Amino acid sequence: MTTERPAAGDPSRTAPPGIVLVGARGYGLHHRATIDRLVGLGACTLTAVVDPTLDADEDGGVPVVLDVAAARAIGPIDVVVVAAPIAAHLPLALAALESGADVLLEKPPVTTRADLATLLDAERRSGRVVQVGFQSLGSHALPALRDGSLVGTVRSAAAVGTWTRDQAYWDRSAWAGRRRVDGVDVLDGVVTNPLAHAVATALALVGCRRADEVARVEVELYRANAIEGDDTSAVRVTTTAGREATAALTLCGPTEVLPSVRVRGTTGSAVLGYTTDEVTIDGVTHGLGRTDLLENLLAHRSRGDALLVPLVSTGAFVEVLEAVRATEPVQIDHPWVTWDGEGPTRRPLVTGVEAVVDRAADQRALFSEVGAPWAHADRDEALDELVVDGVPVASVLDGAGTIPTSSPRPYLHPVRTLGGTVVSAHHPPDHDWHCGVGFAIPDLDGVNCWGGRTYVHGEGYVWRDDHGSATVVHAEHHGPSLRQEVVWRGPDGHVALHEDRALAWRAVDTGWELTWSSSFRVPGDAVVRLGGPGSNGRVGAGYGGFTWRFPPCADIAVRTATASGEDAVHGSVAPWVEWSATFEGVGATVRFEALDHDDPWFVRAAEYPAIGSALAWRTPTLVHPGVPVVRSFRATVSDGPVEHDPGEHGPGEHGPDRSANTLVG
Repeated sequence: MTTERPAAGDPSRTAPPGIVLVGARGYGLHHRATIDRLVGLGACTLTAVVDPTLDADEDGGVPVVLDVAAARAIGPIDVVVVAAPIAAHLPLALAALESGADVLLEKPPVTTRADLATLLDAERRSGRVVQVGFQSLGSHALPALRDGSLVGTVRSAAAVGTWTRDQAYWDRSAWAGRRRVDGVDVLDGVVTNPLAHAVATALALVGCRRADEVARVEVELYRANAIEGDDTSAVRVTTTAGREATAALTLCGPTEVLPSVRVRGTTGSAVLGYTTDEVTIDGVTHGLGRTDLLENLLAHRSRGDALLVPLVSTGAFVEVLEAVRATEPVQIDHPWVTWDGEGPTRRPLVTGVEAVVDRAADQRALFSEVGAPWAHADRDEALDELVVDGVPVASVLDGAGTIPTSSPRPYLHPVRTLGGTVVSAHHPPDHDWHCGVGFAIPDLDGVNCWGGRTYVHGEGYVWRDDHGSATVVHAEHHGPSLRQEVVWRGPDGHVALHEDRALAWRAVDTGWELTWSSSFRVPGDAVVRLGGPGSNGRVGAGYGGFTWRFPPCADIAVRTATASGEDAVHGSVAPWVEWSATFEGVGATVRFEALDHDDPWFVRAAEYPAIGSALAWRTPTLVHPGVPVVRSFRATVSDGPVEHDPGEHGPGEHGPDRSANTLVG
């Protein structure tokens, strides 16, 4: 129910408006300082603070409550300032509007077009307003540049941001650097959070603020850090009026430089330092002020001033977020990244990134268009699709979106249950070379067809120019079956191995079933060695071969008929292994069966979620001329937990019997 509140400018309300601050830490400290200043001026009162990280009943003499509703028992709630994690923006803003309050909502307001529509509808129904915390849009420089007196009609605006962030920055919260948390898009990255003001300011300068003013959005997203999001990215927005707003941004520069926007008009150009409100024209710098967004919101309430950043005016920025959401960041290849510092101060430096950012801004271009050596513009193409009972359950990707040092190869992703739960991951931030469901070989006669560093006995993992690749040269799809001829090549392009791959899929009582068979044959008369870290001396690291990389999951249970848990199952030989977990809060189970071999199972759960079947646990597998090496598997993909046969027991039921589950490492 909406509580009646005086309309903005209603003279019947004489008491200063009561403010509730949601989120007292991080950027909330800035809001608190502003509120305290305005309280001292008699412009408002601070009714309460909402922050679950505060244990005390008071924060500087102000009551701390659980939620906005609880603040009503303490005093008036006229304005709610939301400085909470991105995933909480929508529910908190909706609750504030429903309570009858106006809202100052930190950027980005939401992360999807649909959520923006929901919030706009709630704003209309409540009769209240939402101001979005793009502070730079309160700068007096924007109207000065837009009115035509300084550079004429603005034709383009190019934002430049070269910042540096260390590991402590990404460790500061559970959502930092994440794209999704608990099923909610957060899209935390350089475009959407730390340098979001650069993007928003460029959009505002070319007069593109509403969604219907956007004609096209192009983004290139890269990452050097081990995060899900982007830290080095380029954006280009073309407006319906034919103007361009671009942004070239990085958090991997050697030093932190004040961000700016290069503005070009019909009669001149200027540079806006949007954090300092300074405009430089022909070498002369002019300092301009800005209006605080909370003060502007209070002025809107008291005398009807126009909001500087109304919710509807962030539609163009949300269109950028939609493009970010639809584009997965690409890892910057290792030759172009160096590391500085240790522990919390460790940070990546992208070689030459300042020059690349400068060129992109100057040319209003994307990184790939200005010759950035690490710009990987290729994207995966879907070669085929697996469909069960009319439901797409997996896509066959060609691997073109894989950077060279992650050993490009074909694989399945996303793989889903019939209920739609995604149970595969590709290019995760911890190991970019982990690619969905497929085959990879760490040591193919000295060629790294797995990706990443190469294990060298006595030296550990080292970067070497030894990465190979695999491509599909022929494919035939007949009903629920697919045959592919795959060629594995060395870094110089020579053919190192042939693979005949056969996939079949069907519905079963517990979900759907994938059968995978790979037959390897040599290209000539010499024996080919299929090895890996295990066969090269690293005990217990026999990964390589058929591998299934899972997305982030919880409540992991991994078991065979006679053992359970990562330690017990890892390195064991068993006819089947089962992985059950919750993915984005939804349960799913994948059961693997070895059909024609007894290779040990490779299991990771604590470090990262994956299961594989080791081709070379302790010794390499040799492929002789005329004698193919075949590995076949059956995987059953089910929604939720699976009912087990009465004879299938884990150690929790009959104790850890290792006799039928021989440990080999």
